[in-house]
Amino acid sequence: MRVVVVGGTGFIGKAVLKGLLFTFGSDLKVTVVTRRKEGAELFPAWQRPFVWDVGESPPPPSLVDGVDVVINLAGETVAQRWTQAAKRRIRDSRVLTTRNLVESFRQTAQPPKVLINASATGYYGDRGDEELTEESPPGSGFLAEVCQLWEEEAMRAAELGVRVVCTRFGIVLGAGGGVAERLMPLFEWGLGAKIGNGKQWMPWVHITDAVGLILHAITNEQIRGAMNVVAPNPVTNREFTRALARAVGKPAFLATALSIPLFLLRLQLGEGATVLTSSQKVLPKVAQETGYQFAFSEVELALREVYHCRRQMSPAYSPAG
Repeated sequence: MRVVVVGGTGFIGKAVLKGLLFTFGSDLKVTVVTRRKEGAELFPAWQRPFVWDVGESPPPPSLVDGVDVVINLAGETVAQRWTQAAKRRIRDSRVLTTRNLVESFRQTAQPPKVLINASATGYYGDRGDEELTEESPPGSGFLAEVCQLWEEEAMRAAELGVRVVCTRFGIVLGAGGGVAERLMPLFEWGLGAKIGNGKQWMPWVHITDAVGLILHAITNEQIRGAMNVVAPNPVTNREFTRALARAVGKPAFLATALSIPLFLLRLQLGEGATVLTSSQKVLPKVAQETGYQFAFSEVELALREVYHCRRQMSPAYSPAG
């Protein structure tokens, strides 16, 4: 099994690499691709990442020629203030990277068999209480437009006979990165609060299932096109806040009684605040219909596991004293 992972040094990418090794073992030959030269030299020579300036030009065709799977997880973080320059970086790091990657497929004698290309539930925009599956139409707004362009570039690989899966990630919960890593210290100190009225729906997935769904998409030839990478039980922001407070051993009533005013978020993040305020009740229809069994389907259990892992990683750390 020959696999190329673009963005393999990030939070999700590192977990995917562990999942690939566990699943395929000695049959796995993996190449990690990163856009950052810094840190690449820290890897052992036998697993040193291939450095590619993802937005400038296609990678050399030899990188992807004849491989079984390409997993593209590259993308600038959306958790920042959306200046015009930031929005351009967010868009280009997804759209241009995928365009260049698919162009390298065209230049090969044997294109990859499968492309697993990241996308996001931002595809659906702000949809209130509407239940959303892979069959739902796209929403409006900057992130929805970026996700549509992103997926369009990925689906061009299908013209070459590549099976393409666009994995629409929800909020990924795991120790060592992501939303939970940023929020848990605040909740440990009793500073957690819901956002606005807390009624907006939050599509979430534990990192174990995020990896599991990628592996499921690799091995299940029925899956083509969009696949929501979310748990089967989405929660509102209020419910998430309550569950997170309980997970870290703090009173849930206090966290849900307090709220972060929307105008403060907009002052800090500008248009980027929509990442936190949009409502998306997203369901994993494709995953369930193709037989995937979730390890974590309830958010409180997922958050408790993340908190436990954080404590194991830093056993001496105790913000509560």
